[in-house]
Amino acid sequence: MLLRDRLLALVVAVAWGLNFPATAIALDHWPPFLLAAVRFTLLAVPTILFVPRPKVPFRWIVLVGATLGVLQFAFLYLGMSAGMPSGLASLVIQASAPFTVVLAGVLLRERLTARQVVGVSVAVAALGVIAVHRAQTAALLPVVLVLCGALGWALGNVATRRTGPVNPLHLTLWWAVVPPVPMFALSLLVEGPARVGQAFGTAFTTSALPADLGLLYIVVAGSLVGYGIWSRLMGKYPSSTVAPFSMLVPVVGVLASWAVFGEVPDVVEVVAGAVVVAAVLWSSRTPRALPVAGAAAGAGAAETPSIARDAAGSGTVSAPEDRLARTGASPAVSPGAGGAPR
Repeated sequence: MLLRDRLLALVVAVAWGLNFPATAIALDHWPPFLLAAVRFTLLAVPTILFVPRPKVPFRWIVLVGATLGVLQFAFLYLGMSAGMPSGLASLVIQASAPFTVVLAGVLLRERLTARQVVGVSVAVAALGVIAVHRAQTAALLPVVLVLCGALGWALGNVATRRTGPVNPLHLTLWWAVVPPVPMFALSLLVEGPARVGQAFGTAFTTSALPADLGLLYIVVAGSLVGYGIWSRLMGKYPSSTVAPFSMLVPVVGVLASWAVFGEVPDVVEVVAGAVVVAAVLWSSRTPRALPVAGAAAGAGAAETPSIARDAAGSGTVSAPEDRLARTGASPAVSPGAGGAPR
């Protein structure tokens, strides 16, 4: 994975980590299903009017929207509304990373390298340490609800791998068209017309301003910036390479919740968070190629690895399948899945 792409993945981690305190603030005014409905409506209306629809069967857009939009955020917001602290929510939702790796292996037949297996295992173990340490701060039901949201995220990650070579930002915006109708229906059914009317009726009051700003951050930073970059990375690399970066989100989420709500992390959380960062960055590195004995003597110098030539020669990197074709190695993902954007 190129350095600039790893930096972009870190930008996503920061944007999504700050999403959790922003969501907690927004939920002070907006009930969970209605918050999701309003969030995606603010994205859907300009998308329908101004953004070209990706040239993929509409059923794929519906599938991605139903998993990433409806399942993930319905359960996540419901869990946070039920009492899940924002810092702990940012941790538990990252179960999507191992869920994605497993689902990609089963459904897309993506093969993991030993480095990825070790890195993801260490990161998951560190997340588990944090989860066990903080489980006493949340009841079981909110944790289960957020885990269901993580599964929805993982299913969405896998679904986007199969949409075909389309503009990733356009895909991100168009799957946002799917959640508003089911979310509004859930809001009216579960939260009730009276609560919906009260939330809209007081939406522009001074007391609702922090919640409105939180909602604005979720739409711009969480959706447009975060998912836009994430879609590009998921289209460029196998799911198992990109998904572990999502485990950096709880590091940002815990620190942000500490700053905003006074949820003070202790030594265990700080150390485990550092392990998560190190394991994710290590698992995403491309191992340095080992010189073949006698090759340098015959050629005068070792050949530059193909990924370095791509980066130095044109500022881009060729698709993993292209490089594998030149070297004769077997592909790491199944045909038709490797180049699909998220």
